[in-house]
Amino acid sequence: MIGLLTKEQSARMWAIGEKQGTDATPNENFTFLSKGVDFRGILNFDGTIRIDGRVEGEINTSGTLIIGEQAIIKGVISAGILITSGKVNATITATAKIQIQKPGILIGDIRTPGISIEDGAHFHGMCDMGAHKWVDEQSSSKNAHDAATYRGKARSSSL
Repeated sequence: MIGLLTKEQSARMWAIGEKQGTDATPNENFTFLSKGVDFRGILNFDGTIRIDGRVEGEINTSGTLIIGEQAIIKGVISAGILITSGKVNATITATAKIQIQKPGILIGDIRTPGISIEDGAHFHGMCDMGAHKWVDEQSSSKNAHDAATYRGKARSSSL
């Protein structure tokens, strides 16, 4: 199950001019690009970033990237966690998870160990969740059977 921020947590996180909540760490970085911001280029961030404007280019953060409903993103994204309810057309790598929320639209190829798509959200693209690693582990184990050997035994026993 993927956790979501409560309205209270979200309000505390994005409050401007108010004291930080007592549970916030003093070294935690938050960045906000509001509606009306139109950026082209490369964005590199530490911590959490929320985008409600337009970005074309590259976005890199090891933390959390939150894309709001009004946001339009085109390019390449690398993040720890991606949560989107906006419009995204990008190649995405998320080291922890991707969460597509209603009414979000995500078009592009993604690589992540975990994904959730809320009813009413849309995804079009290829998704790599690392299953090839699991298959490679299984095929190299001592109990793995070669399909050709199995088919040969099945044919000879049916004759």
